[in-house]
Amino acid sequence: MTSSRIRVPGWNTATAAEGYRQVRENFAILLADHAGAAERVVPACPQWTVRELIAHLAEICDRVITRFGGEACPVPETASAPEVLKLWLERGPEADALLAADGDGKGRGDILVMDAFTHELDLRYALGAPPPGAHAAWLRGFEVLVRGLGDSLGRHGLPGMRIETEGATWIAGTEPVAAVLSGAPVDLYRSLAGRRSPAQIAAMDWLGDPEPWLRAFTWGPFAPPEEEIER
Repeated sequence: MTSSRIRVPGWNTATAAEGYRQVRENFAILLADHAGAAERVVPACPQWTVRELIAHLAEICDRVITRFGGEACPVPETASAPEVLKLWLERGPEADALLAADGDGKGRGDILVMDAFTHELDLRYALGAPPPGAHAAWLRGFEVLVRGLGDSLGRHGLPGMRIETEGATWIAGTEPVAAVLSGAPVDLYRSLAGRRSPAQIAAMDWLGDPEPWLRAFTWGPFAPPEEEIER
């Protein structure tokens, strides 16, 4: 199954390295504004505190660097949230350079950006901070998520569907499409990334009955929560 982007006028077509860098910068700003939030539970990842969320991102960054032959720098278990963030911020430019040298990382770089940006949104909801407007990671994150949904549609024997948001349209799966899902970027993104419940997904703007499609929103690492965790 494939996904195709039909149009994205006005969307930020930044590189994977640029998107990844903006996520790190935003984490630093958000955590500076919420200095006492390290032990706060992240609702979208209830097994993690904010500190553990940052550690996950630092560990993924380290894994990418070592995969390309760089030196490992594991996150110390005793490191505080500011120390873990500092480690990630220091290691991040090395990952950026590797993505650029690897032809911007292609699929691997996009997956790294999607994971980091998804967790930036997780952090924003945990802190009560608004979602970003313009962001260098929006488009690449969406590309990965729509592609994953398209593959899931195929595994479930479902035809393709069109995904529409402000200034962008994708085909998930194959054409001709049999359903259309529309919404604001943050609502669509969170639905595709397993952060919205089936009831929330069904309540979005659908052309066609949403019920047959809901099972396809469980794929890869993503599964919609049974109950609403964010609005």
